Amino acid sequence: MTKNLLIKVCGMRHPDNIRAVSQLPIDYMGLIFYPKSSRYVGMASSGTGLLPDIADKAIIGLGNTTVSSYINKVGVFVNASAQDIITHVVNFRLDAIQLHGSETPTFIRNLKATLIPDICPKIKIFKAISIASAEDFGKCSQYEGVVDMFVFDTKCAGHGGSGRQFDWSVLDSYKGNTPFLLSGGIGFDDAERIKNIRHPKLAGLDLNSRFELEPGLKDVELLKAFINKI
Repeated sequence: MTKNLLIKVCGMRHPDNIRAVSQLPIDYMGLIFYPKSSRYVGMASSGTGLLPDIADKAIIGLGNTTVSSYINKVGVFVNASAQDIITHVVNFRLDAIQLHGSETPTFIRNLKATLIPDICPKIKIFKAISIASAEDFGKCSQYEGVVDMFVFDTKCAGHGGSGRQFDWSVLDSYKGNTPFLLSGGIGFDDAERIKNIRHPKLAGLDLNSRFELEPGLKDVELLKAFINKI
């Protein structure tokens, strides 16, 4: 593979770690707003009892550096309400929304109609699709023209974050027009295999658990070495 791959590092939650990772040449940083996740990012209490909760400024700014200004913030949600998603888009100044549940095309269309153009005219929508076999790509057709990117993750009992890979050879069965990020258990040792994937719609990689020291805390040097290698 000769094209440059987009790099998304997901599951970030510690401000100092966010600042360090934001110095790497990555394109997206994922913040998980699913309360059951061990990488959940909450909002701080306003302390007044009247005003709504607020987002951590250190996380909003991703370190407030020249490098991080080019990184797009992606909020990850699982079957959240439209109101909850919109609140996070505004408070965290999100550039993209990643939907990891059973959100329907109608829900997504309505969400986009609310956000675009009045609230966040450039917002992008990613839809995670759980993959175990080639048949699972059949779920993609209903989202064609509705979402900007798919995230192909490993089917598991939860909503991602299993650290396991699906059989990448089944990617050849995906014939859609929407680009995708490859997700699910990608680790440092997979660099050469990834270089050999020739799918024309592979846009990038979604990195998470196999680059962690603990849930939500990334190994910056390991990420740096992988990105250099890829």
